[in-house]
Amino acid sequence: QVQLVESGGGSVQAGDSLRLSCAASGRIAVGYAMGWFRQAPGKEREFVAAVTWSGASTRYADSVKGRFTISRDSAVPTVYLQMNTLKPEDTARYYCAADEKIAAVLVGTSNYWGQGTQVTVSS
Repeated sequence: QVQLVESGGGSVQAGDSLRLSCAASGRIAVGYAMGWFRQAPGKEREFVAAVTWSGASTRYADSVKGRFTISRDSAVPTVYLQMNTLKPEDTARYYCAADEKIAAVLVGTSNYWGQGTQVTVSS
């Protein structure tokens, strides 16, 4: 079993930055891909970003490209989401995901999910 714990959320003003962290523990295996999703009230959960185990390959939703950066420290293992130039439409609960397959992370069918951390951006 793999446990994922997110942290770093908060309430900020538009244009500010936040850095989310997701610490993985338990039976996380070498090769696991990790990623971030978000869900705003009344909306479906949507993909934000993903990264392979090595960190060499990343993917981003169009809505966050150029503003968000995903990275990871596989030695820990922890995945980060640096969010810059935040907008009110980024307001959502952000969830960390992990899976052996990057494809599962990308489409939101990961085996493992965290409980989420709230990000609120005011204008």
